[in-house]
Amino acid sequence: MKTSELSLVFLFSFATLIPTIWGGNIAEYDDFWKQREQRAWNKTLAAYDPSPEKVAKKLNQKVNRVVDKTGGNTSDLDGDGDAGSLNITTRRNLRGKHKTYEGPCMATNPIDSCWRCRANWEKERKKLAGCAVGFGHKTEGGKDGEFYVVTDNSDDDMLNPKPGTLRWAAIRDEPLWIIFDKDMHIKLSHELIVQSKKTIDGRGADVHIAYGAGITLQFVHDVIIHGIHVHHILPSKGCMIRDSMEHYGLRTMGDGDGINIFGSTNIWIDHLSMSECQDGLIDAIQGSTAITISNCHFTHHNDVILLGASDSYARDKLMQVTVTFNHFGKELIQRMPRCRWGFFHVVNNDYTHWKMYAIGGSMHPTIISQGNRFIAPDDPNAKEVTNRNYAPESEWMKWTWRSEGDLMLNGAHFKASGPDKSPHFDFSKMDMIEAKPATFVGRLTRFAGALHCKKGSKC
Repeated sequence: MKTSELSLVFLFSFATLIPTIWGGNIAEYDDFWKQREQRAWNKTLAAYDPSPEKVAKKLNQKVNRVVDKTGGNTSDLDGDGDAGSLNITTRRNLRGKHKTYEGPCMATNPIDSCWRCRANWEKERKKLAGCAVGFGHKTEGGKDGEFYVVTDNSDDDMLNPKPGTLRWAAIRDEPLWIIFDKDMHIKLSHELIVQSKKTIDGRGADVHIAYGAGITLQFVHDVIIHGIHVHHILPSKGCMIRDSMEHYGLRTMGDGDGINIFGSTNIWIDHLSMSECQDGLIDAIQGSTAITISNCHFTHHNDVILLGASDSYARDKLMQVTVTFNHFGKELIQRMPRCRWGFFHVVNNDYTHWKMYAIGGSMHPTIISQGNRFIAPDDPNAKEVTNRNYAPESEWMKWTWRSEGDLMLNGAHFKASGPDKSPHFDFSKMDMIEAKPATFVGRLTRFAGALHCKKGSKC
């Protein structure tokens, strides 16, 4: 394929950039994909918030309201004592095991308080669509569509998927709210290409996407993925795959990402349990923005979350991602997340394990870390939370990386950089410091991961 066919020119109010499409598993970049990319880029421009600190402030206010409403008691953050009463090893082990909660229903953060602990949640599934916070808060998913029930866990035909399968629903042009009629393990034969305005809702069933290919969101918008397990994802072979009702084409080999977000906007990933994928658990690249990753439980993986894949892809300046209420658990190594170019709000997450570093980046991303709990590994060479790449200290010291209200345990330390007030954003104390203190993190992330919701009972 000629390079000239892949080069597109976009004009920004702040700069002129000449990006080149790369990767994406598209073997033939035909007119269909060119048009779809242009529409997706228009969505990116529309979704970009020129005042990201206001989005962060709104999230902080919601967290405070919910914690205040639930009493703000720090005596039982993890169900096992307060943040200061246990030694580091005990607290790491308790959180790492992710114990099953057997008490009354509790909604301990603003997302969960929006829909959980209602006995009729099954009849009000679409209420979830109004519960996102952060940069992905406008994501609607399949709210305006019909319900579609997955009854068949097979994935045999890439060109003409069988009705009843997940793939059949994912490629529909119309909005759909996708649910599952029973517990299900789905081994995807090739990457699952999901169209816009879809919700994949695993509540009420134990749904696993595992031991096959992963999920691809490419040049789409308004997708919610909630309440499923994604693990043991493998590279997929190239083949002809139908990606919509009107188009199919040759796809190249997939990398083995759990979820790949490519040139997409208004995406919300919530209450997923993810581990052991061949490449990344979640990648968001190529001009993606307006994304929230929340309430997830990540374990047993090397490259956890990648936000921006190329130091030369300046279009990712518009990337804005919220990472909140997640538990970064056992046997994780790095990239929680690893960021390039954009603006990243990392707030009220629990970091109980890492082997190299927790938060990294290159190409001057803005990273605001608020109210997180960082428990460093015992390795004396891995105590630093942060990691910067491909820049001398004289350069990265100008990057805005801030730690506000984080709790550093077992020798953890966050190397901040940049001016006290960024030249690009108004990071006043009123705007950015309202996240709940890290001593509340155990409560806020207590139910991270896929929930065990039963129909007819509070979730």
